[in-house]
Amino acid sequence: MTAPECLLTARMQLRKPLPEDAALLFEAYGQDSEVARYVPWRPHRSLSESEAVIDRFLSGWETGSAFHWLLFPRDSGGLAGAVGIRREMHRVELGYVLARPFWGQGLMAEAAAAIVEWTFSDPSIFRVDAICDVENDRSVRVLERMGFCREGVLRQWALHPNISPLLRDCFSYVKTRHAEPR
Repeated sequence: MTAPECLLTARMQLRKPLPEDAALLFEAYGQDSEVARYVPWRPHRSLSESEAVIDRFLSGWETGSAFHWLLFPRDSGGLAGAVGIRREMHRVELGYVLARPFWGQGLMAEAAAAIVEWTFSDPSIFRVDAICDVENDRSVRVLERMGFCREGVLRQWALHPNISPLLRDCFSYVKTRHAEPR
């Protein structure tokens, strides 16, 4: 799987991270506890933590195992968030994070939909999976707006350390190449 380094949507530019983007990530959302509420990482306490994230993103690009894009609104140029996929045989897992100033504008659904569309251009990919904490109403709305179907609840599936030290229940969502009738 070879990913495009840049994708454009009506309102967004999605591009492969650069090492110098760590400071943008740290400022835009890396240290924000509200953004980090439903994710498996704690808010970044220093720029070095954001640098490690960018390094991990770039390592995924090098190995072809995962691809993350940074999101930039075309009208402002500031960093709005990130969206990424990780390939697992005939499927990919989708994940995303959005900086608070950009919440509620439909930008993540727009950006993630572009990634899903590109993903399905690979004939060997048949499904895109996504999970979200059962209390993460914003993420539920994003996934459902993009046409993902809820498959069920994964009990004690993910650690979201900003909520609890215990494993959390998550909704499992899927979008398949060929939607089946309900």
